[in-house]
Amino acid sequence: MAKMDTATLKFLLVLVGKIPLITRVALLHTLRISAPSKYVDMRTEIVVAVLRSFSADSTPISAQQKLLTRDPGIKGRMWISKYACPAVPVEAGGLQDALALAIDGLSSPGTPKFDRAKLPLPAAVEAEWTGRRDDVSSDAKLPDVSQRELYHEMMKEITTPVTVLFFHGGAYFLMDPVTYRASMKTMAKLTGGRCYSVRYRLAPQNPFPAALMDGLASYLALLYPPPEAFHEVVLPENIVFSGDSAGANLCLALTQILLELKRQNARVMWQGEERDVPLPSGLALVSPWVDVTIASQSLSRHTEFDYLPTHEQQLAMGQKRRACDAWPATPPRNNIYVEDAFISHPLVSLIMAPRASWAGCPPVYMCTGWELPAEEDKFLAAKLHAAGVPIVFDEFEAMPHCFALLFPHTPAALRCWVGLAKFVRKVAEEQGKVQSKFSLIKTKTLFEEDLDPLTLSPWTEDFITERISEFVKTGKFPPAGLAKL
Repeated sequence: MAKMDTATLKFLLVLVGKIPLITRVALLHTLRISAPSKYVDMRTEIVVAVLRSFSADSTPISAQQKLLTRDPGIKGRMWISKYACPAVPVEAGGLQDALALAIDGLSSPGTPKFDRAKLPLPAAVEAEWTGRRDDVSSDAKLPDVSQRELYHEMMKEITTPVTVLFFHGGAYFLMDPVTYRASMKTMAKLTGGRCYSVRYRLAPQNPFPAALMDGLASYLALLYPPPEAFHEVVLPENIVFSGDSAGANLCLALTQILLELKRQNARVMWQGEERDVPLPSGLALVSPWVDVTIASQSLSRHTEFDYLPTHEQQLAMGQKRRACDAWPATPPRNNIYVEDAFISHPLVSLIMAPRASWAGCPPVYMCTGWELPAEEDKFLAAKLHAAGVPIVFDEFEAMPHCFALLFPHTPAALRCWVGLAKFVRKVAEEQGKVQSKFSLIKTKTLFEEDLDPLTLSPWTEDFITERISEFVKTGKFPPAGLAKL
C-alpha cells in the first residue's frame, strides 16, 4: 500500500470533522427543504456546503499557497510542455512604461498617481503548453524527452489554429497552472487547439500590477516569440484570452491595457524592438471577479447557492487569519492584491472601467452562476453590450462560482464547456462575426430562456461608482481577500 503523505492525511482528518455538516445537508436535500435541493443534485449541494465551511479557515496564506500549488504530476490524455519566457530588460517604452501609461490613463479623478518606484521589475514568466493526447491510457506518462520535443509532439495532434492564453483564478494569491491541467485538457480537446497556461506572480508577495506585467509579457511572447522559444509566431486573430474568477479579471484588465495603448497610439519595446500590440480575437470568461472591493457582492441574492463567503464572513476571516512570512505585508495594507488607494482603479475592479473605455473590445463570452459575483457580472455584461461589444452571456441557474471547473461532469458544466468552446472556435478559428445573446440556462433541463440585456442589471454607473466609493472611504472592503477559485 502506498504511504499517505502528511498533507493528504490532514485533509482527510478535516473531512472527518465535516461529517455532521454533510449529514445535515444530505437530510435537508432529501426532504427538499433546502433551496439548492430544488435545482441541483445532492453531491453538488454537499460539496458547496463543505467548501463554504472552509470560509472560516484561518490557515496562514503561505500555507494555503503551498497546498494549492502542489504539482500532482502529469499523466493521461494530455501533452504538457513547460516554457519560461525570459525576463526582458528595463528600458524606455518597455513593460514598465506600458503599465504606467495604462494605469495613469485609466485613473479616475481623485485617484492618486501610481508611484513608478513601486512598479515591479520584469521577470521570467513560466507557462505550460497544453494539448490533447489521443490513443493513450488514462494513466500514461509523458515521454522522457526535452520540453521542446514534448511541444513538437503536442503540435502533431493540434487540429485548429486556436491558441488560448489562460490565466488561472485564486484571488490573485492562490492556485497555479498545475491545478488547472484537467481544465486545460478539456479546453484543448473541445477547441482542437492548444492552451498557454501562465504562472503569473502571486500576491501578496507580488501585488498589483505584477500579474498584469506577466500577462502582458506572456501575450507578447506569443506574438513575438523570444529566440529560444518552442513556438512560432502566433497571430492575434488566433488568440483568445481566457480565465476564471481572478484570471478572468486579469483577462479584462489586460484587454483594457491594450485598448489604452491603442487610444494613445503607443507601442511597446519587446526583445529590443518597438512592437505594435494588437487585440486578441476574443475573451472567454468563467465567473469573472470584477469588483475587488466586493461592494457589489453585498447586494447578492444568491448566498445559499454559493460557497464563497459573504462580506461579513470575509471581514471575520481577515481578523482571524494567522500571520506568516507572506502576510501581513510590509508596508501594511488591507488588501492582499493591491494597495488600498488603488482597490477601485479600473485595472483592479474592472466594474469601474467606464463604458466608453470598452469601445473596440473584442467579442466576449461570459458565464456566471447564482453566485456572489453574479450581480457584478451582469452589470459588466450589460455595460459591454451598451458599449457595442459583441457578447454571449450565459447565466446558469443555481450553479456556484466556477462550477464548470469544480463539477466538470454535470450537465450544466458540460453545456458551459460546449458553449465556451464553440465561441472560442468561432472567433479564433473562423474569425466569425459574433451575435450577442443573453441566456438563463435551467439546471435540470438545460432549457435556454432569453434574457434582455437592457434589464439584466438594475444598476447604473453612477450607482455602482457611489457605492464602491463609499465602501472604499469607510474601509468596508475586507482586510484580506478570500480565494475566488
